[in-house]
Amino acid sequence: MKFKMLGDYFNGSFHDDYPSKDNQIERECPANTDEILYRMTVSYKHLGNVVESAHDGFYKWRTMSLEDRISFLKRYQEEVKKVKPAIAEAISLETGKPLWEATGEAQAVIGKVDVTINEGLKRIARKSFPEIMPGTQGELYYKPLGPSLIIGPFNFPCHLANTQILNSLIAGNSIIFKPSEKTAYSAQLMIDCFHKAGFPAGVVNLYQGDGEVARRLLKEKSIKGVFFTGSKEVGLKIVENTYKDLSKLVSLELGGKNPAIIHKDTNLRHALAEMIKGSFMTTGQRCTSTSLIILHRSLLDEFVSKFHEYTKKIIIDHPIDHELEPLMGPLVDKQAVDSYLLFMGMAKREGIDEVMRGKLIEKKYRGYYVSPSIHLAKKFDPKSLFLTSEIFGPNATIVPYDDIDEAIALANSNEYGLASAAFTKDRAIFNKCALEIDSGLVNWNRSTAGASPLLPFGGVKNSGNYRPASIATIDACVYQMASLEVSDEGDDLDSIKGVQY
Repeated sequence: MKFKMLGDYFNGSFHDDYPSKDNQIERECPANTDEILYRMTVSYKHLGNVVESAHDGFYKWRTMSLEDRISFLKRYQEEVKKVKPAIAEAISLETGKPLWEATGEAQAVIGKVDVTINEGLKRIARKSFPEIMPGTQGELYYKPLGPSLIIGPFNFPCHLANTQILNSLIAGNSIIFKPSEKTAYSAQLMIDCFHKAGFPAGVVNLYQGDGEVARRLLKEKSIKGVFFTGSKEVGLKIVENTYKDLSKLVSLELGGKNPAIIHKDTNLRHALAEMIKGSFMTTGQRCTSTSLIILHRSLLDEFVSKFHEYTKKIIIDHPIDHELEPLMGPLVDKQAVDSYLLFMGMAKREGIDEVMRGKLIEKKYRGYYVSPSIHLAKKFDPKSLFLTSEIFGPNATIVPYDDIDEAIALANSNEYGLASAAFTKDRAIFNKCALEIDSGLVNWNRSTAGASPLLPFGGVKNSGNYRPASIATIDACVYQMASLEVSDEGDDLDSIKGVQY
């Protein structure tokens, strides 16, 4: 066994006192399926303990000064620095992403502490309004919600959850982290850093397990904040499990079918590089991966030819044990492979031209390795499942257009609205795209993949529920309380009209 699992974390320590070891998840390495990373027991025994721990931790943590909370976060940052290589290795082996990319994610965990403290806190700073009424001062306070549940994704198992955890904590909430069962060990490493930083018992909690663990936690009345990053389908289930509880604030960051418009005046070499990165980094397993390339018809032959040529040169290999550093590792598991291949067959049945076939490939180790794929749709069909579904694999589908209004209509033609891009030298063309494309992010001459920690990150339509992440995460960790305040004795009884003394 590569990694040792310590169990659930609550009341300031790890607990693996499960009544039975029978119900276990065995996690194989997607880059080498002969290697078992860990076995993890799934049990609902600790549900009450975890919830009670978070409840008690909240009432200790919310009364602590902001300076003290900042101090704890900085201690956590120092602990993460010590184990950065171990976190990167765990991310790489669990997700299949190359070590260079996993190392970048581990570094982002460290950097997010500074961003949260230096930039995020500004958004919830107390505001004063002198003389908002005669003799009265107005105050606006941002107060923590309460114990908050973070349901993490597998593709960025530390970075995305870390953002939600840090913002929840700095705002005064306690947290329960339910990571993906596919990336349980990297989550454990991160929580162990909070433990070593000496956070008060109950402030930080970890509950490992399957989807049923998350469903049961969602039903708990004392949980007030819910953060989820993942698919639209699971997001809808979360809404179904919480919509009757009006005391819960639910923040969803869901999937995308992300378009990039490449206009006729584009620097083609630059656009090609951005499309290679945007479509195929993380083996296409990013919610912001570029999946629709909406290409001006005048560029069609040249772009398709060169894009195919460069895509064939992508190195695909084991994320750590390789001769040449890869851009792509394996998909995360067999289910992801089956889904990817299903979409390949779907494209063929729908009559969409196959420029480069997505297929299983053999490497040094047995694993879930697939080739990237390129498709060409001669025209867009809104009824096409292939053209409108999130594939979550290394696929790019090209759709030609003749004028920019048609391109924008194509960009808006699916149920998602997470990230979009426009490639053009004309600022006016980009401004039109930014104004008319329904999307949480619209980039200019940059792919849809990736985001800045200093800007909001989130989508519209079925890509989210208007509670963006990244720098804006903290907005969903608090509620606003207004106060009218009179500092002296104010008016006496004689000032009240209509009262006889």
